[in-house]
Amino acid sequence: MPSKPKPKPKPRQQPTGLEVVSPIWLLKAIGMVILAAIICGYLSLCLLFYQGQWQLVLHPTHSSDKPQPTQNLIRFGPDETALPQLTGLWIPSDSAARYATTTILFLPSGDGSLADAKPTLDRLHNLGLNVFAFDYRGYGFSAATNPNNLRMSQDAESAWQYLTTSRAIPASHIIPYGTGVGASLAAALAATHPEVPALILDAPQTDLLPIVQRDKRARLLPASLLFHEHFPMTTALESLPTPKLLLSTSSTPAYKSAASPKMTVELNHPTALLGNDALYTQTLTRFLDQYLAQHLQAPNPQAPALP
Repeated sequence: MPSKPKPKPKPRQQPTGLEVVSPIWLLKAIGMVILAAIICGYLSLCLLFYQGQWQLVLHPTHSSDKPQPTQNLIRFGPDETALPQLTGLWIPSDSAARYATTTILFLPSGDGSLADAKPTLDRLHNLGLNVFAFDYRGYGFSAATNPNNLRMSQDAESAWQYLTTSRAIPASHIIPYGTGVGASLAAALAATHPEVPALILDAPQTDLLPIVQRDKRARLLPASLLFHEHFPMTTALESLPTPKLLLSTSSTPAYKSAASPKMTVELNHPTALLGNDALYTQTLTRFLDQYLAQHLQAPNPQAPALP
């Protein structure tokens, strides 16, 4: 049988040249890379804002030098390391003073340090009150860390525990006094510890979001969505039966909705009260005599027995 002829191999096709890449595709790829870089950069800015927004609303002054023994400062507030984190100042009244059994727990604003509150502390002490004031962590001689609402709330509670345990002061003899963002912390303390006889709030600063929104560094970011350093006070005051002295230099919505009993003093100028010792003394003395005496005379089942 004759063999079948072998098929002829197909001739190899010669390459026609290099593959041509469409310039449109290149432009799209470059555009995607640039867009991804912009998105990553924007998200990084959002993260930085979220973590560091405290710097826009809190302005601490920290002292790196060790306090001198003559400054009469107290270290307290142990954490899980059992090391004191907070520095406070105890200013006792004379035993024969008018309010010698009453202690003011002073919660400063979020600006500066305790040294800036000295005029107010002196005026309170001159009324015959015991005064305990302290620096939050990140302020003054307290532990060096970034302050925020959570840490400052914990520090306020630590100060309360120091007075009621280490100094054995009855809770019914302690009056929280808050100024600036400290007013929010003072209101929270009064709500948490209903034994307190009274509450004093001075020029509160609780609505901090507008401050952030006015800052040029935050105008390109969704500040309202990322902002979390709120110092709420309205809700606590609405249902708080504790007698309240509410000092302000302008209309404060939280004051208007605050539950009774309350004494509201609205001033026409920021220095109208603190710049006038007589007016300051008259205002606080009237409040303390009207509400504090009633509280100490009336039995309080939640308060410990008075000595």
